[in-house]
Amino acid sequence: MPGKMTGGSWTEEATERLRTLWGDKLPASEIGRRLGLSKNAVLGKAWRLALPRRRPPDTPTPAAKLTPPGAHQCRWPLGDPGTAGFRFCNEPAAEGRPYCEAHCRCAYARHAERDRR
Repeated sequence: MPGKMTGGSWTEEATERLRTLWGDKLPASEIGRRLGLSKNAVLGKAWRLALPRRRPPDTPTPAAKLTPPGAHQCRWPLGDPGTAGFRFCNEPAAEGRPYCEAHCRCAYARHAERDRR
């Protein structure tokens, strides 16, 4: 297949294809797949050719702002903090505790067992 690399040496054709695909803003991994190379080989050649640097994509903003729980609300985290669905329980907190009764049972389970002994 034309443009595929073997033996680790860059042909003129492969170098030109890299320049074109780089200009099309394809990810280095995709360029590598198309040329039969690793992403690192593509990035190394792009650096040696002084191709324009790329900025990593901005992190997507969650759909809703995360509101921290109030002083008397459960602070038990629900979900993955890196996702838009992350939130806190926000049920009424147990007296003197940061969590609701249900989450206190999870958080303090070992202490309760130890105290019973």
